Amino acid sequence: MHKTLVMIHGMWGGGWYWDNYRRFFEARGYRCLTPDLRHHGMPADRAPPPELGTTSLLDYAADLEAEIRKLPEPPVLLGHSMGGLLAQILASRGCAEAAVCITPAAPAGILALRYSVLKSFFGIFTRGAFWRHAHLLAYERAVYAMMHRLPEAERRDIYARCGWESGRAMAEIGLWPLGFKGAQVDESRVNCPVLVVAASEDRITPACVVHRVARKYQPQSTYMEFTGHAHWILKEPGWEKPAAQIAAWLDVQ
Repeated sequence: MHKTLVMIHGMWGGGWYWDNYRRFFEARGYRCLTPDLRHHGMPADRAPPPELGTTSLLDYAADLEAEIRKLPEPPVLLGHSMGGLLAQILASRGCAEAAVCITPAAPAGILALRYSVLKSFFGIFTRGAFWRHAHLLAYERAVYAMMHRLPEAERRDIYARCGWESGRAMAEIGLWPLGFKGAQVDESRVNCPVLVVAASEDRITPACVVHRVARKYQPQSTYMEFTGHAHWILKEPGWEKPAAQIAAWLDVQ
């Protein structure tokens, strides 16, 4: 019997991020769980809960850990973007049989603020005390940062499904040198196999940064980089190839 996969979405999203991968892995006999993170899964035209703005990565991780502990055995974690960082945090807590981090946000200690990252978040990071509020990402920024390898019609469809995100979580990921806590991962406590997946055209989690994430978890980490793909590798044309290589890696774990 195949294992349980817990698929953890990234910023502004919901469990729907994983529609392609869920179908792909279910067809191979996996049980796939695609939870919405706290205060997620609601459309952008609804006002977010006031507490979303100050929700921490550690709040997201605590919710996921509570659900994972109810399972009969540790699952395989698949995390995309911020979800990839959450997968790292949960792996350090013994919550994973294996962890697959797809274009993941980097943990504290790995400086990720390249020009393309700053350009992606500029409209948010320049707002006063942005870490106390929930934020949307403007369509043009979303296309630049994450969706430039998607056809126009799909960009519009995906953006229409995106919601609000925690400013606190953004600060914990991007501004940890300024004292924001939450993105720390003790690599000595990550004892499971880790697959780290990068995309050569990713602007919001650049491949050079993702490669450093993989090095953090050596010797139990494996690094894969896919050319012709960007951040939304889960849904871009040709997404089946990365999915198949991830499946092949899981088959030998």
